[in-house]
Amino acid sequence: MTSQAAIAIDGGNLPLGGGLLSLIRPAIGLLEPGGVLAVFSTSRAVAQDLPSWCRVERHTYLGCESIEGRDRHLVERGRLGVPRGEREWGMRLPKRDGQISAADVLRAVPMPERASVETGFAPRGARVEPGGPRYPFTLVERDRVAPPEVAQLYDQAVSAQWDSSRDVPWDEIGDLPPALEAAVGQVMTFLAENELSALYVPSRFLPRIHPAFVETAMFLATQLADEARHIDVFLKRARVAGGGLGISSVTTSRSLLSLMEYEDFTEAAFVLSVLGEGTFLDLLRFVEEHAPDGCTAEIARRTRADESRHVHFGMAHVRHALASDPSLFSRLEAAVRKRAATLHDVGGVPAPLQDALTVLAAGGTEPRAIARGHEAFRALVETMHAARIKRLERAGFTEAQAETMSLLHTSNFM
Repeated sequence: MTSQAAIAIDGGNLPLGGGLLSLIRPAIGLLEPGGVLAVFSTSRAVAQDLPSWCRVERHTYLGCESIEGRDRHLVERGRLGVPRGEREWGMRLPKRDGQISAADVLRAVPMPERASVETGFAPRGARVEPGGPRYPFTLVERDRVAPPEVAQLYDQAVSAQWDSSRDVPWDEIGDLPPALEAAVGQVMTFLAENELSALYVPSRFLPRIHPAFVETAMFLATQLADEARHIDVFLKRARVAGGGLGISSVTTSRSLLSLMEYEDFTEAAFVLSVLGEGTFLDLLRFVEEHAPDGCTAEIARRTRADESRHVHFGMAHVRHALASDPSLFSRLEAAVRKRAATLHDVGGVPAPLQDALTVLAAGGTEPRAIARGHEAFRALVETMHAARIKRLERAGFTEAQAETMSLLHTSNFM
């Protein structure tokens, strides 16, 4: 035989069904179609079994010759079932101070512009055998799914996780006047209710994201973990000192239901994270500033830090999507207008929440303090509006568009 083997393996006395295939299959997988594998063997059965296996697998058995007491079988790789993609063999990720970040992985294995639904759950970079089923992923375009900084945001989220049972100074809560404790409970009820929506809305999109953009799915998973922790800590604070939960208003319920109705990922991220959670940053800062104890202040501080990442992701996502598709401006504005029309008959800030925030800022129920608390609440609403405008401008909207959208945003904050 004159064929030259590209790869050779020593099969010893292994029969084909006794382990030899575990050497042959990986070796032949290293070859391009037409490449030749040499199998050295002292097993008589291989001469009978290997040609049959080659026929089944659509490889070409080129024959056998004896060399120094061993059989040398030659197999030419066929074209059937060749996996798509390049092998990653030889890739080495950088280690900085003994650590490897998700951002390092993304730099080494960039996302495709568009992903195939036929690759299933194969991780980005894996070689994929042809003939697999089509998966029901609908978010398959990079510019609509994954902003460039998503891996860094994931790394930040992982390093910033905290535990509500361990990291919150529960012992700093003392006995508050009943009206003030009730106000805290009402605020915490509202916060938990809104965080439940922030838990459920992103979860609807996770099954739609193609694994080629897994960093986005991973970040959303940390966001869901954040929201779950926020719900937990808000409910604990409402109940820990005897105040209990407050009232869930119809205004809040209708506003949050409207968030569940978005079917487009970018629209949902825009309304939830840029407008809603962005507004929540100001609310949590208000709670921290006027908290009646160190525990409540720490809860607000920690949850605001988490929400800042969610807003950052929403901003990055929308800004990147707008840069790649200018027509998205009108779609996002239409989404805000549609929601506003749905909620056109909803009043202002729910009365139980408005009263609770006023009492919280007042620090009690003394009339002159309540007057100050009322002014603080009014200033909060104005601050929210101004901050929304700035965020929208940073996302790429004009000043006029930003002011219009901010005014159309629900008075329920989220």
